[in-house]
Amino acid sequence: MTLTAPVPAAPAGTARMRRRVLVSAFAGTTVEWYDFYLYGTAAALVFNAQFFPTESAFASTVASFASLAVGFLARPVGGIVAGHLGDRVGRKALLVASLVLMGVASTLIGLLPTYAAIGGLAPAALVALRLVQGFAAGAEWGGSALLSVEHAPDARRGLFGSFTQVGSAAGMLLATGAFVIVQALTTNEQFLAYGWRIPFLASALLVALGLWVRLGVVDGQEFRELKAAGRTAAQPVREILVHHWRPLLVTIAQRVAQNSVYFLITVYMLSYLQATRGDSEAGVTAVMIASAVGLLTGPVWGWVSDRVGRKPPTAFGFLAIAVFGWVFFAVLTYGSLALLPIVVIFGMNVAHDAVYGPQAAWFAEQFPVEVRYSGVTLGYQLGSVIGGGIMPLVAALLFAWGGNTPWLICAYLTAISALSLTATLLAKDPRGSALRAARRA
Repeated sequence: MTLTAPVPAAPAGTARMRRRVLVSAFAGTTVEWYDFYLYGTAAALVFNAQFFPTESAFASTVASFASLAVGFLARPVGGIVAGHLGDRVGRKALLVASLVLMGVASTLIGLLPTYAAIGGLAPAALVALRLVQGFAAGAEWGGSALLSVEHAPDARRGLFGSFTQVGSAAGMLLATGAFVIVQALTTNEQFLAYGWRIPFLASALLVALGLWVRLGVVDGQEFRELKAAGRTAAQPVREILVHHWRPLLVTIAQRVAQNSVYFLITVYMLSYLQATRGDSEAGVTAVMIASAVGLLTGPVWGWVSDRVGRKPPTAFGFLAIAVFGWVFFAVLTYGSLALLPIVVIFGMNVAHDAVYGPQAAWFAEQFPVEVRYSGVTLGYQLGSVIGGGIMPLVAALLFAWGGNTPWLICAYLTAISALSLTATLLAKDPRGSALRAARRA
């Protein structure tokens, strides 16, 4: 006798399950991004000396930022694998797997011997673990965003989706806060010797917490019905590339400037201040303050997009990013660092979050359910490579090519903001309509 598992009776639409999904989206992405952002902070403050020592400080910094970028190169691969399985197996299963994978990689980084101990094996192992982190991050965002949006009422998708986005701010807050606390409790020599490892090792506890929350959720009702009816796409990535390439290009382009300005602030700024003004704390403190503010501004911008549409706040955000770079580097170079938290809040919580808050809902609205995981993940992760993944490295090179001045960096940020703004103006904005998109005949 053959037994067929029925579709669960659907706690998916209940208020209790919606709350659990929102907690899962927030907690899970917080843990994932905590791990991922730890590497960025360490790349700016520690890894150049501990894993990539050279006679040139500039060369060590470039090598450290290049290892950071490697993680972004792995994200589309993770996205392709997760998109294929997520559109066929389900969102929840991939989220659990990605969380475990990220936690293992981060814990091993915290245990890794440095270049002084094992020579060239140290940077090689670090890069390999960064690739694992990138693969896990590539699998994470799409599933979390879709769980939030697919459980949301049509009129509140922006708000629900923003809980996935807020996890990014919370992860950055935890990552920078962990480094601030460890730096405060250790001398500089102790921090470089072993203190930097503590935040990486702590990720094991956070992963356990994230798993406990995530194991209690279910996939959205629409996807479960699709799977039970046997109508999942056999080759979802191919379907995206052949039949949904236009929204894919739009989502990629929208990510470029948004993710670039984020990593310009949260990673490159730390290196820039250390090199030009001998300050390694003001930038970390400013990022930590803005990340705390982001816990509020992310949902606010998501809510705004539910009221006025996704396009107006996103277009405003890209215009603000285009201007922000010039003000940002003027303060970093010539201004009082007491003003830095205000400037960073404008860049992260006003300009960046105006784009990022509505992004989960808007990306999900671009693709039909049977290929949605693949669509949002490919767009998000490919844009991450072109945008944030290479931004610290690009900024370091542009700074050198500009005669050790930052103005080429500002011009680059303005140019990619124009690209992202153009994609925004061309994108469809189905805010408030039924999420069940028309399928290809």
